[in-house]
Amino acid sequence: MEPLATSIFLTAAGFLLLAGALMSPMSRKLGVPMLLVFLLVGMLAGEDGIGGIPFDNYETAFRLGSLALVLILFDGALNTKVSTLRSVAAPALVLATLGVVLTAAITAGAGLLLGLSLPVAVLVGCVVSSTDAAAVFNVLRGGGIRLRGKTGALLEVESGINDPMAMMLTVVGTEYFVGGPQAGEGTLIFLARQLVVGAIGGLAIGWLGRFVLHRAHLPAAGLYPVLSVAIALIAFGLPSLFEGSGLLSVYLAGLVIGSGGMPYRAGTLRVHDALAWLAQLVMFLMLGLLVMPQHLVSFADEGFAVAIVLVFVARPIAVLLLLAPFRMELKERLFTAWVGMRGAVPIILATYPVLRGVPSGDEIFHVVFFIVLLNGLVPGATLAWLARRWQLTAPAITAPPASVELVSLSDYAGEFHWYYVAPPSAVCGAHVRDLPLPTDCVLTLILRGHEVLAPRGMTCLQPDDHVCVFSTKEHSAFLNLLFGASDESD
Repeated sequence: MEPLATSIFLTAAGFLLLAGALMSPMSRKLGVPMLLVFLLVGMLAGEDGIGGIPFDNYETAFRLGSLALVLILFDGALNTKVSTLRSVAAPALVLATLGVVLTAAITAGAGLLLGLSLPVAVLVGCVVSSTDAAAVFNVLRGGGIRLRGKTGALLEVESGINDPMAMMLTVVGTEYFVGGPQAGEGTLIFLARQLVVGAIGGLAIGWLGRFVLHRAHLPAAGLYPVLSVAIALIAFGLPSLFEGSGLLSVYLAGLVIGSGGMPYRAGTLRVHDALAWLAQLVMFLMLGLLVMPQHLVSFADEGFAVAIVLVFVARPIAVLLLLAPFRMELKERLFTAWVGMRGAVPIILATYPVLRGVPSGDEIFHVVFFIVLLNGLVPGATLAWLARRWQLTAPAITAPPASVELVSLSDYAGEFHWYYVAPPSAVCGAHVRDLPLPTDCVLTLILRGHEVLAPRGMTCLQPDDHVCVFSTKEHSAFLNLLFGASDESD
């Protein structure tokens, strides 16, 4: 690429990101995922939009989308607590496997009844069968909503582990229609190999990654996120070379690494969070550029009809049926069924049939795009209202106004935690010297409005103070009882 062309490309990319970021507050007002705003910006900037930027390279979109998925899944796994995973492991696993298959089957059957050809109906069902955690929680956070109980944990874990199954179904379906090696009798072998190799590879690379992160002595703290990104890329690529599921592998590797100690943990997690956000935003911009609005309009009837089936029939039937054996309230099951929003994964998967030369591949891509768009708008606008209506929300948490971290190569038993002093709190009006803190807990900082206070024995805690305490995990329950819930509680 010539220097002038490179400059034009980077300038255009910068303006697109800037426009999407400045328009993102619209998502809170409309109650829709912020990522859809970037999708709209990409469409407006595309060849048929006001920007006139030509982009029709499905191969580039698929490759960059796969890279983005690696960063997104790895970041989600790093931030998933083992306790959260264990609390909902069984229902989440059922939804991420049988739920995906059942959703795909119902959607495909409805597509056939609506007049779609067999390849289009089957592949659309496979592609849109997985949910997107980023889309769901972006809407909930925008509405100031925290889900109580196991509902939020179930949605988080399910959407984190159901992408591999959707990917495998899409590959199998595509290969069937093009006569590939995974079709026919080789399907079960392919699926088994994907799961087994992906799981073993992810766990092995995760444990090896933990060992490397602990043993490596790098000259700069900024190199540790580079090392963890390298592990994520290897976790995806290496099992894929042996026909394993790279998506499953990278998620499991992230879980293993995140569950153990990490050098410069807070800084590394912030880097991964930023990379995941950037990957999502760039991906939605790119996919917006890839769509032809005039084609989208021509497939509107098909897309709208299948989207209605997916939201009101396929997802609810699959969730309600499969969650019936588990001890959950009916409203929790209904909410889980309703919030199965789709994000970037289906759009990326929809490029695969196009690349493999499936007949009507372009139709599949645009129908899926329309489904994702409508699926984000309809449930997205009602999530916050429905969570409040069914009393599925947890008490709101006052966000900590600052962050304090121990930047160190070594692992220490304690961490910094922020607490908010509410008027009814047991510590409100108490002096620091009178607080019954355990001997290995230290109150390190008090923020009062815009004032920073060093805690002394005679310092009196006042309403709306934020206090920072260094403590070990075994004292978390006591401190939560003393101060109230931590500002950083889930």
